[in-house]
Amino acid sequence: MYNEEKVLEFDKIKEMWAEYAFTEAAKKQIFEMQPFLLETELFLALRQTTEGRTMIERCGNPPIAAPNGILELLDIAGRGDCLTAAQLMEIENALVAVRRFRDYLNKGKQYEISLAYYEENLQPIEELRSTINTQIINGYVSDYATKLLKSLRNDIVYAEEKMREKADGVIRANKEYMSDSFSTVRNGHVCIPVKKEYKFKIEGSVMDKSSTGNTLFVEPAVSARYYEELQELKLEEENEVRRILYELTAAVAENEEVLRKNIRTIEKLDFIFSKGKLSFSYSGVEPEITQDRKICLTAARHPLLNKNTCVPLQFSIGNGTNGIVITGPNTGGKTVAVKTVALCCMMAQCGLHVPCEEALLCMNSNFLCDIGDGQNLSENLSTFSAHITNVLEILKRVNEESLVVMDELGSGTDPLEGMGIAVAILEELKKSGALFLVTTHYPEVKVYAESKEGIVNARMTFDRENLKPLYQLVIGEAGESCAFYIAKRLGMPSRMLRRAALAAYGENGLGEAERENLQCLDVCDVSEEIMREERESFTDLTPIERRQGPRIIRKKEIKSRKEIGFHRGDSVMVYPDKKIGIICREANEKGVLQVQLPGKKIWMNHKRVKLLVAAKELYPEDYDFSIIFDTVENRKLRHQMERRYVEGAKIISEE
Repeated sequence: MYNEEKVLEFDKIKEMWAEYAFTEAAKKQIFEMQPFLLETELFLALRQTTEGRTMIERCGNPPIAAPNGILELLDIAGRGDCLTAAQLMEIENALVAVRRFRDYLNKGKQYEISLAYYEENLQPIEELRSTINTQIINGYVSDYATKLLKSLRNDIVYAEEKMREKADGVIRANKEYMSDSFSTVRNGHVCIPVKKEYKFKIEGSVMDKSSTGNTLFVEPAVSARYYEELQELKLEEENEVRRILYELTAAVAENEEVLRKNIRTIEKLDFIFSKGKLSFSYSGVEPEITQDRKICLTAARHPLLNKNTCVPLQFSIGNGTNGIVITGPNTGGKTVAVKTVALCCMMAQCGLHVPCEEALLCMNSNFLCDIGDGQNLSENLSTFSAHITNVLEILKRVNEESLVVMDELGSGTDPLEGMGIAVAILEELKKSGALFLVTTHYPEVKVYAESKEGIVNARMTFDRENLKPLYQLVIGEAGESCAFYIAKRLGMPSRMLRRAALAAYGENGLGEAERENLQCLDVCDVSEEIMREERESFTDLTPIERRQGPRIIRKKEIKSRKEIGFHRGDSVMVYPDKKIGIICREANEKGVLQVQLPGKKIWMNHKRVKLLVAAKELYPEDYDFSIIFDTVENRKLRHQMERRYVEGAKIISEE
């Protein structure tokens, strides 16, 4: 079964909508949104959308800060664990955001917007915010959090200075024993760099040594007593910091419920304001909801199309008309029109504004769609099978409160049978009492719509002069596919159009409408006699002029030895070395020949060889080339073998 939300592209609207939300809860609510079925809920949602947009237009964008992660911090505080200084700062930032949001909502009260009174549900808890702000600075507990903490940190600074002062004094008094003139810190101890050979000259403890081992880092005894004092001070400081953090965490825990209520309110307002921002983005209006089965849209636009170039749609159904059959040329906007109507209805029933100037809409119990080919190879579904499967499911679910949208009704099969199925489907939809919009190219379906009460034809307009669709819906008139006209304008020869008319309408099948349609194309006189002559001469028609397109490149055949043209004894130049050689074996079937070079024979492709002097110009006709190419031993043995049998003789040929 089709996913109506995806088919109507409401999923893309949700993605666009979610970009205007800040909190994760609001985003989740957006993606889970389904059309309301309870009128009171829908009326409330639409009113909130309108008030949210009004607030934005009059007071600017709300200062919403996403309190993501705050709930986890409240859980920690509620368990009795200790929050860190950085986590407490997040709590403070959330309270600051609550205060700013509350101030923003207070501005809206002057415009008597009821949404502004949500500020009463926001409690900035100034006492807690002020306490955290005083005691936590830049993610750390402030020195001034308590008098004791300030005193301890002053004592720590004093002890560290004394340690450094004493160590520097030892360096100045024992310069000859030092490898450097300044102290350093090793594992929290202030140390001086002492040369290895003088380690017993300095009273203290060795804490570290250099990588070479020539320098020892010694903590002087006079500094050690300050180190012990420093550790005690740091321990007291740590205990005081922990005590402060626990007190602040306890204060957060005491206000846990108020903080959670603040977060819920912010998430709710974030969702409402996201609807207002979305409406503002496509200049939407609040639709009027009626209990009558009626849909009226004035200057409606698809929200995903550019509003500056999109042609507005005028649409109405109801008042005794339950179904509209839309016809017209391909690319004429039929599918966009029916999707725009259904999408506007779905958006409105989700509490959103619709992109049009005025809208009067009824609620629908469900939205049933059959748009797209639905082909599925994994499930072995052809285009037609997918359509019929989906249509049957729609007919099972349809009722008098449904909105049904079907594109290219009855397509994907034999035209005559497809037309019959389309009429049967329309009959079932008519019986159900649902509102339905269908698109088709079948002329018989147009005739059916004209003859049935409660169903009307509609067409998408088309500019024949400029060969452009006008994307305007005219209800009450049947449209034409304009196939012959489009083909003519795109350059199809008249003879082909005449043949197309013969195939489409038959020898005697031209009615007044068809005759007028063909004559306006200036094709020819389409009388039965001319059509008959055209049919008889069809086999003699010359092909349409074709452009030279790409050609398949076949594998080249290897040249024959004769085509290659090299013979034994030819003097040649061998590339790329440019060495002179003599052909000792002619080219084989692969075009490879053997060349005698000084001291060796090599095989190579004939393309690397260039003829210098032909053999017939260098040698007599019966010349024995073995004198050049054979060894002395082979030549003697060959002569012996020509005169008599030589046992065990073997001629070795050099390759």
